[in-house]
Amino acid sequence: MPRAFLIVIDSVGIGGAPDADQFFNGDVPDTGANTVGHIADSAGLNVPALDALGLGAAVKLASGFDAPGLGAVPTGAWGAATEVSRGKDTPSGHWELAGVPVPWDWHTFPDTDPAFPEDLTAEICAKAGTDGILGNRHASGTAVIEDEGEAHLKSGWPICYTSADSVLQIAAHEEAFGLERLLKLCKDLAPTLHAMKVGRVIARPFVGEPGSFSRTANRKDFAIAPPSPTICDYVHDAGRKVYAVGKIGDIFSMRGIDDLHKGRDAALMDQLHDLAEEAEDGALVFANLVEFDSEYGHRRNPQGYADHLAWFDQGLAALLPRLRPDDLLIVTADHGNDPTWVGTDHTRERVPVLVHGIGARALGQLAFTDVAASIATHLGVPYKGEGTSFL
Repeated sequence: MPRAFLIVIDSVGIGGAPDADQFFNGDVPDTGANTVGHIADSAGLNVPALDALGLGAAVKLASGFDAPGLGAVPTGAWGAATEVSRGKDTPSGHWELAGVPVPWDWHTFPDTDPAFPEDLTAEICAKAGTDGILGNRHASGTAVIEDEGEAHLKSGWPICYTSADSVLQIAAHEEAFGLERLLKLCKDLAPTLHAMKVGRVIARPFVGEPGSFSRTANRKDFAIAPPSPTICDYVHDAGRKVYAVGKIGDIFSMRGIDDLHKGRDAALMDQLHDLAEEAEDGALVFANLVEFDSEYGHRRNPQGYADHLAWFDQGLAALLPRLRPDDLLIVTADHGNDPTWVGTDHTRERVPVLVHGIGARALGQLAFTDVAASIATHLGVPYKGEGTSFL
């Protein structure tokens, strides 16, 4: 019985979104942003496995850009997908790839100081048992920890911040504040934020001392649940097994998930390799194992992004021989995060759809939801979501 592997390489956009002029980094529209193309142009890319599946061809299709160092004759099937959800964020991209475009506008917090309304701040304090919060503004996660970490250790107040995305992030020291206390705070706040149509409350634990703070692998996302069944639900309801690798379980609120694998990039890649050998017949393996945006995109580090793409490419090259002849593998992305662009936010872009297991062919311009429809077709499960199968 065939299996399907869906790997989302977070923020690896390929430019060309037709509505990019409606999305902004500060006052600058995302028109012209191109994560892969601009990384290739500024830092160089060494990703032969991705390029063989059709990455260079997909960039050209999406944006008309000939990315330096890419452009191999594809041995896989390749296309470019366009999002319709009104967001350039993790839940919007993942849900739509899974067959459910977001039917509402996300709530975001203003880029002001303070950013959060007084009643929300009061609720955070009440649930945290503190007299105040730190941060309370748009900020980079690593920067706000450096800026507020010492005050956090002295006061015990949680560090609360947001961005252009629909998110409330809370950072706290794992030992001084307590990891379980932080997770409970975020879990308890999530219903209030979800009622506001804020997509995620994210726990961001860190360790260390002033001048040497570092975030840990114990991040936890408390995401609003998708409004209707996703490909995970359809596969699970058909009696098949759904394996979630990385933050997929959080993004889908564990709905339709049977088996969860978490950890850092290298450990997750090893687990993905193991699942290629061990996943049950008829299963879906749904993975997001690389935080390109938080580590390199938001920090505007094209060389670091390029190096980590090369690392992922090596892992992909090692994964392909482990797949069975009737397996389907799709590599795609949820949004862009061009590290050469202005600002620090995500960028509105098309994403690649690179497919192993159906031969070499051009798939053309696709919808995000076509990914879910195609997986359902391959696995032979009933599907009532959006999209058209390209199989």
